[in-house]
This record gives sequence, C-alpha cells and structure tokens, in this order.
Amino acid sequence: MSLALDPAPPREMSARETPARVRPPAVVGEGRRPRPPAPVPLDAVPGTLALLKGLRDNPVATWTRWHFEQPIVHGRNVLGSAAVVSDPAVIRHVLVGNAANYDKGELQRRTLGGGLGTGLLLAEGDQWRAQRRALAPLFSPRHVDGFKRSMVEVADEMVERWARLRDGRRIDIANEMARATLRVLGRTVFSEAMSGPEDRFARVVSAFLESVGQVDPLDILGMPAWLPRLGAARTKPLLRYFEEEVTAILDKRRALLASGAPAPQDLLTLLLAARDPETGAGLSDDDVRANVVTFLIAGHETTSNTLTWALYLLSQHPEERAAVEREVDDLMPEGRVDPGRVDDFVRTRAVLEEAMRLYPPAASITREALGPDTLGTLRVKARTLVIVSPYVLHRHRLLWDAPDHFHPSRFMPENRGGIDRFAFLPFGAGPRVCIAASFALQEAVILLATALRHVRLDHAPGHEVMPVQRITLRSRGGMPMILRRR
Repeated sequence: MSLALDPAPPREMSARETPARVRPPAVVGEGRRPRPPAPVPLDAVPGTLALLKGLRDNPVATWTRWHFEQPIVHGRNVLGSAAVVSDPAVIRHVLVGNAANYDKGELQRRTLGGGLGTGLLLAEGDQWRAQRRALAPLFSPRHVDGFKRSMVEVADEMVERWARLRDGRRIDIANEMARATLRVLGRTVFSEAMSGPEDRFARVVSAFLESVGQVDPLDILGMPAWLPRLGAARTKPLLRYFEEEVTAILDKRRALLASGAPAPQDLLTLLLAARDPETGAGLSDDDVRANVVTFLIAGHETTSNTLTWALYLLSQHPEERAAVEREVDDLMPEGRVDPGRVDDFVRTRAVLEEAMRLYPPAASITREALGPDTLGTLRVKARTLVIVSPYVLHRHRLLWDAPDHFHPSRFMPENRGGIDRFAFLPFGAGPRVCIAASFALQEAVILLATALRHVRLDHAPGHEVMPVQRITLRSRGGMPMILRRR
C-alpha cells in the first residue's frame, strides 16, 4: 500500500547516518538511457477522495516527491497516524531490533485475510512461529539445492515449446513466466500434486490478485466486514476455485499417506505431519489450506513478475542484454544450465536484482506499532501505522544514484558491498523475511538464463507499459513481446 500523508516537518539524516549512495560505474550519458516506466511522483498530497481513488486504482501512483527525498515522512491521513520510513537504520529497528513491537496490522488482515487466511503470510505470534518452524526445513540450503534439476527441466521444456512457435510470434511473456513458475512448484514443493493445467490456475491467480489487490475504501475506513465490498462478487468464485483445487491436492496426499506408501517429503507432507513440539497438536485444516494457497499464489506470482520485468528491461537496453547473452553463451555451451554452475551466473543474477530494485515483487511492507516507540528522532504512539515501501526505498534519492534508471552493474560482486542491507528489500528482512527467497532467486536465474540462451524477446510495439500494484507489482495489461530465436 502507498500512503500519501499530510507530513510533519522532515527529519534530515545527519552525515553519519546517511549511507553511501550506490553509484553505478557509468552514469555518464544518463539522459540517453530510457527511463523505465513508472508513475511520476505527485507534487502535492492528494485530498481524501483522490487518495482513496488512487489507493484503489494503483497505490504506487499516490506517492509524492517528498517520500523519495526524506528519510521519514510522518503525518496523518484517513488511516490516522502513519510514518513512511526510508532510513535503513530505522527500517532495521522496525523489522529486526524491535520487531516484537510491530505486527501486520488490522488493515492488512482485512484486505488479504479473506483470500489467504491464516497462512504464514498473515499469521501472528505463536501461530506464526509454529508454522515457520514447520516449513523452514523445506527451504534449507540442502533442499533448495536439490530442486535445481527440476527447475532446469522446466526451463528446458519452456524453450522447447517456444521452439515450435513461428519466429516473430507475439506472446504475453507475463503469462509464459506464470506458467513456468507454476510448473516449477508442481515439480518441487507440491510434487506434481496440482490437478488442473497451469494456464488455468495462472489466469485465476491473476484475476484473484487483481480483485483483492484493489484496496477497498471500506477497508481503509475500518467499516464492518458485513458491509459489501466492491470486488466481493468477482472474488467469491475465484475463492471457490482455490478451495476445490487445494482440497483435491490435500485429499490426494492424505490418501497416499494413509495407504502407507512412500510420500515425497515436500511442503504438503511437512504441513500434514507438522506437530507443535510443546503440545503435539498438528496444524488445523484451515492453517494447512491457507499455507497451500499462499505458496501457490505468492510462490509463483512474485517470481514470474520479476522475470517479466527483467525481460522487458533487457529489451529496452540492448547493451545490457548483449552482456548477459555473452555470459549465458559461455556458461551454457550445450544450451542447458548445469545445476552445479547456477552460482556462476553473476550478471544474470544482477539483472534480476536490478529488476527487483525498480519493480519490487512486494511494493509495500506495513506494520502497526503495538506500543510507543522511537524511530530515529521521531516518537510514535501505539497503533501508528509504519510503512516500509520497497518501491520508494529502492528509488530513494538519498540512497541511490540514478535511482530511476536500469543499471545491473550495481549488483555485480565488485559493487554489491556498497548496498546497505536495509536499503534493498525485495524479500523483506528480519524474522519475517521471505522463507523461500533463495528458492525464488535460484529458480529465476535458471529460467532467465535458459530463455536468453535460446531466444531474443523484444517489447511489442503499441503496448504501453506501466507498473500497477495489486498486492504484487505487475505490468498493467500483461507484457506482450515478440519472440525470435537466437
């Protein structure tokens, strides 16, 4: 969520507090580089009605220039007292140092709870800790490393299917990436348990996020849940589809476990077998179902969006694309990613990280203060909404040089050390950092490298690109591209 505020006077960073800005090696001739599309920050704080409309249409379009220039913006709006934080030291305090004082907040539970329930994303307290302990083993380095071969197989199948298409064919690369990332989930954390085709599931996920991702004014104003929401009619059949799909997945796995036959040690088995070490109780059916839905939706949507943005950005920067093509040609002489060399794709990974900087998968992290606290020199009261927006943070004028431009070189090994850990948050940070971050990045490297080794994708003329926030940050209207074999 974005929040335009009627701001209090700014708190300036001292020279000691201000991190060194991450300067790309070559910003000379910056004016000749195309500026990746993004909403132009507002010059003034919108009024209440304009803000409510903006939050529903596209929250990232409601930020003002003030937010990209000040480390903390504090004030009041329709949600009451709120602070937008872009100071890495203060972000560390909120997400790590005093994380126990901040929870997800009632607004986030109102807007997402109907679809994602009490899964890992929204659970709090003991319930969250129990789920995190149960799921952590699946995403250990050993397990994630073991997924590489399945990811390579999916990547190979993707380019084999493209090879059957006519050269110059127009395809929606957003849909293609969604299909591939869903197939990866089916081969790894769900072990081919998905009953329906990936295309259909991807379309339903997209429609679901489009619906629930539009912030309803009634939720912002804290109106009772029984009042009908604008998108409720569209959301109900989508939720029924998820319910049916997930029930089929769980029934199939429970039958396998009951038969005594060997079962894959994947997310499903871990969820169904998880026991609280203190009480011995298993996760409730609602908790199991909520986590399956969360991983099916968030586990592919965020990665597919990152891949979509990366391919688009490379299509607009031929020199950067040529550099990555040289890397993949060198590392993939047979046209296939060697699972043992995934970590060698340093430029490919840098492109993905720069894509996540400009278009972070989750554009906002919101927390609500449970008690009073001090953020830098700002004293906040209980129930203050604290917003850390990776979209704002990653483009902040105090933290980055040429913040609105595409420079993958920022993330090359020789430059990476200059990036403050809390100035770049594509996967969040602290106890609630994305549990599948290493899984997602490994998957994205394999899929992007394989695509670039075999094809060249150019943005289709006539399509206007604009990021829109629908929980995740996606391209409005998909991403049509022209496919040509290399």
